[in-house]
Amino acid sequence: MTRVDQGAVPMAEVWRGGLLESTHLGHAVICDARGIVQAWGNPAAVVFPRSSCKMIQALPLVESGAAAAVGLTDAHLALSCASHQGAHLHVEMAGRWLANLGMTEADLRCGAHEPADREERDRLIRAGDAPCQLHNNCSGKHSGFLTATRHLKAGPEYVEIDHPLQKAIRAATEEVTGETISGWGIDGCSAPNFAMSLEGLARSMAAFATAREGHGVHESAMHRLAHAMAQYPELVAGEGRACTELMRAMGGKVAIKTGAEAVFVAILPEQGLGIALKVLDGNSRASEAAIAALLVKLGVLDAAHPDAQKRLNPIQKNWRGLVTGELRVAPGFV
Repeated sequence: MTRVDQGAVPMAEVWRGGLLESTHLGHAVICDARGIVQAWGNPAAVVFPRSSCKMIQALPLVESGAAAAVGLTDAHLALSCASHQGAHLHVEMAGRWLANLGMTEADLRCGAHEPADREERDRLIRAGDAPCQLHNNCSGKHSGFLTATRHLKAGPEYVEIDHPLQKAIRAATEEVTGETISGWGIDGCSAPNFAMSLEGLARSMAAFATAREGHGVHESAMHRLAHAMAQYPELVAGEGRACTELMRAMGGKVAIKTGAEAVFVAILPEQGLGIALKVLDGNSRASEAAIAALLVKLGVLDAAHPDAQKRLNPIQKNWRGLVTGELRVAPGFV
């Protein structure tokens, strides 16, 4: 097993006063259906994909027939792949989803946390209310988990590693990555997260990119999930977030997804390519710069678009508005 810190290369830099202040190291891989197209760092580095793999975790929801059985729309599927802000849009949709299943917020196993969406956070404070599990950024994924669990007639503790749903997710993970998982850990939302090589993660994104509707249950499920994400970027993350803004900037042609600890993936159907990257220090400012640079390199993101400019070599200012430095894509990366 290759440690994540082996063979990492500079991906982003922070400059202040004309001097290099910080460097972010990491790995990135671009794959097509045949394998690696280009790589920086070590493709064999083993990573936890964290939330970047939610479309893989949603495969049993679609492949089992559970989504069709309860009439889930593409909007529901986008939410099932989301790390959302906990905005009213997200909370209300997840709540209605559960109600339509005859379930409640108490059936979720993701835990509660304060929403990242400021408007919803302030509403809770004014009302004297505490956040609930619907505010959890993974409540859409867990609503999908509950939908699949009910369809499978399995027990309520769907985040347990030996639960039928998690066994199905593990099988789906190994199928699309083309490798045996390297281990597993517990994610922030309490669900198992399966470790894999960065190459395997990129290969799985290439599988989503090349999947075609009507080419069997597996490919149709992958195609539908990737399409849903690209069509509903506001559900996948939220206003101001890189996933939402960059997918909008690309006109719904590409699906991208971040994960905790600076993981990022992209699905490029027209090019038949998948991207996966990991920044070692877990800093999202670097992973957002790196994914934007790769999307520009591949011709799917306009470098001049304002939402690309926010991530590519942005000027840094202090609280008085004075320019203090800039974040740069490292020389030699892309």
